[in-house]
This record gives sequence, structure tokens and C-alpha cells, in this order.
Amino acid sequence: MTADSPRVERVTATSEEAGRRLDNFLLTRLKGVPRAHVYRLIRGGEVRVNSRRVQAGYRLNTGDEVRIPPVRQADARTPLPVSRVRADWINDSVLYEDQDLLVLNKPSGLAVHGGSGISLGAIELLRAVRGPREHLELVHRLDRDTSGCLLVAKRASALRALHAQFRDGSIDKRYLALLIGRWPGRARSVNAPLVTDERRGGERHVRVDAAGKAALTHFVPLERFAEAALVEVHLTTGRTHQIRVHAASIGHPVAGDERYGVADDPAVARYGLKRLFLHARSLAFTSPHQGVLTIEAPLGDDLTGPLDRIRMQPREQPAG
Repeated sequence: MTADSPRVERVTATSEEAGRRLDNFLLTRLKGVPRAHVYRLIRGGEVRVNSRRVQAGYRLNTGDEVRIPPVRQADARTPLPVSRVRADWINDSVLYEDQDLLVLNKPSGLAVHGGSGISLGAIELLRAVRGPREHLELVHRLDRDTSGCLLVAKRASALRALHAQFRDGSIDKRYLALLIGRWPGRARSVNAPLVTDERRGGERHVRVDAAGKAALTHFVPLERFAEAALVEVHLTTGRTHQIRVHAASIGHPVAGDERYGVADDPAVARYGLKRLFLHARSLAFTSPHQGVLTIEAPLGDDLTGPLDRIRMQPREQPAG
């Protein structure tokens, strides 16, 4: 082994790191290592906590000793190349920022993090623009094709506090979605467990299955049209592709959904929609130093254009 070869590390979790998931702790320390490789290390038992095998979701305690196996990683001191245009764009996309966190208006088509052939995601772009001195960690996830509010922590203590709010359900997330079909009645809740299947190449497909994890979605119609409905969506749980699968399961798939949608999608065929019509509209949460906040992300032109064209068509009359 040469002097600069990677070696086994044994790291003791500090009070600042207490409460963090093991996978997130490792992803922070192993900059440049693909996410999938980190999970393989955990599943294979190469990562140990207090000499024991644990799951990726294990939450660290102060004083836990984490064994990190030898892993080659990209030189974290070398900044990722980011053009001035992309740097300006990512800064202009910040909806809110304080000393603890920021909220980004993520566009559709941008993954939240790199991996699976994607070199730069939203968090990598932010880190490249802000520089290595600024601590930035994703608080939650959005699907690559979903736009809107993405919460990023700037301190480990803020990350723990925000994760706790997600766990206890005190963070309120609201989405806007255009659902295909004639919407009957008023609000509707879908309580259907979900299973995630791993397909070849790592592609994920989610389906309703009694053996799956509990999932509850609330749909509230805001505007109803002859061929679609604009709805506000509130999630009680946060499963992969939850809104898309629950909407499709009741016969009203999200417009522009190439995985769970319909082939004769009118929003795509007649109104010029070129992406998934799913947008993380708002986040309401408590910032550690600023108190209760509600941050809203406006719809982009890629959604307002098709929606305006749909609004020009005859509308459904509201239910009496």
C-alpha cells in the first residue's frame, strides 16, 4: 500500500452528528463516491458502527465509532467546473435563505443529486458555486421530473432539526398537479400501500400492493376542465413516486407522466405540455433561528403556458 492509498478510517460521531442517518453521514464524508457504491458498502457489512453491521437508516449516537473502509474518491479540494451561466442560474433559483438553510426552486429535469450517470445534481451545483467552506446537505428529495421547493440545510444542527420535523409530520408540503380526466366530486384521499420494484439498470417502478408501505395522499381540486383538473396535493407520507402512482391508481394520472400516465395524454397532444405537470408548490416549516416560515415556488413557463391554453377551453361546472 502506497502512502497516498486509502486506508480504513475509524470516526467517532460527535454531538453535532448525533441523529444523522448513517447513509447521509457517509455521503458527506465520502465526497465523490457514487451513492450506489456507498449503499453497497453498507449492505456488504464493510461499514460498521461499534463493530456491528447496521442498516443505512441507522441514526448515529454521540460517541458511536464508525468504521469506513478504504474507498477511492474524487479530490474534494478540486472544485467541479461550473459555467458562469449555471452559477448565476442556481443563485437566482434560491427562493429563501438564512444562516441555517435555503430553499431552492428546482427545475424539472434536474436530479437532486448526482449518480446513475448524472454528474451534477442540484446539491452538487450548489456546492460548486458556494465553495467547499459552506456546508450544504439535502433535507429531503424531489423526483428528477418534479419542480419546486427543495430544502437544503447549511448546518448539521439545522439538518437534524429539519429531519425531526419531517419525521413528526410538522413540515407541510403542498404540490400542484394537473390530473388527466374528468374529475368527479370534490376532495379525495387515496390510502393505498406502495411497493418499489428495482428494474434492470436501477430504474425504479412503484405499484400499489397490500404488502407495501403505508401511503396516504390527499387531492383537492382547484380548477376543473373538460379533460383535466388542476389539484393541490398534500402528502401524509413521502414514498417514492407516491403522487404519481396514487393518481394513476384512481384513473387520473398526472399529465405528462411517461411512466405511469396514458398514451393519449391531451395535455401533451393538444396543449403543448413537454414535462411532468407536478410542482412542489410550498413548504411550511420552522427555521431554527427565524421561526415558522412558508416558502412558495411559482410555476414556471413550461407549466403556465399549457395551463393557460387548457383554461381557454370550456370548463366543468362546480359540484353543487
